[in-house]
Amino acid sequence: MTRRHLLQAAPALLGAATRKARGFALIGDRPHNSDYIRTGLRKTICQGLGVSIDFRDEVELLSEETLHGYEFLIILRDGFLWPDGYLDENSNAAWHGGGKPPLVSEPPVPKRDIKGFAWMTAQQGRAVQDFVRNGGGALLLHNVTHIGTHNAEFRELLGASYLGHPPVRTFRVRVTNSNHPITRGVRDFTVTDEQHYMTYEKDRKHLLLESVHPAGVSYEKHGPSAPAGWAFDYGKGRVCYFSPGHLLTVLWNPEYVKLQQNAVRWLLKQS
Repeated sequence: MTRRHLLQAAPALLGAATRKARGFALIGDRPHNSDYIRTGLRKTICQGLGVSIDFRDEVELLSEETLHGYEFLIILRDGFLWPDGYLDENSNAAWHGGGKPPLVSEPPVPKRDIKGFAWMTAQQGRAVQDFVRNGGGALLLHNVTHIGTHNAEFRELLGASYLGHPPVRTFRVRVTNSNHPITRGVRDFTVTDEQHYMTYEKDRKHLLLESVHPAGVSYEKHGPSAPAGWAFDYGKGRVCYFSPGHLLTVLWNPEYVKLQQNAVRWLLKQS
């Protein structure tokens, strides 16, 4: 189905759910399977708060038309699509080698020039800006900072751009502002996750969390710590970002559950 046909089909695809659900979530990418994200957020937000969400992974559905009628938006995915396949077998359906049999295809799969491309258009970036500016909430999670590397409109809304991350490791998430409604009652916690690093381009007064490697191990030249959460008003709406989120155990960490639930309440202007 082409992009034009998907956009035309959006009302039918969403149907009555557009009128019933309060949130729209765009989830899943090559290294982040949609199922764990949907499973994780259904427990923490849908069941935990009784707040309904429509989960989709078709990036073409992110538009002004789709967002109309929702109260808040969630995005947990990076900024690339890989229509020609993935770079190596380690990217193929979580295949990691290491004692597994070699991948065999007979006849062989033809060699292809593997290229990813940035999916979010300027129009989509403006649609998200307008959605929030006009009163919607945006809960932006984990690797969405990658979108900021190539979409100026989304980067301006988010206030950050991806720098990278070390291999999965254990680190501490520290609350740096305990007076905000989002961090109220939340204690520091430890997770094993991708510790994401990014530029941060908004006022530092909006920062809520930082991630810190306990042994002080730096990631490249960026040091052992990075911003891990922030929130601010944007026009009539609100934006919140959290960096943890690579694994289900992270999404279900009890302190992180508090943060997610507090954030949704705040985005819905219930706190």
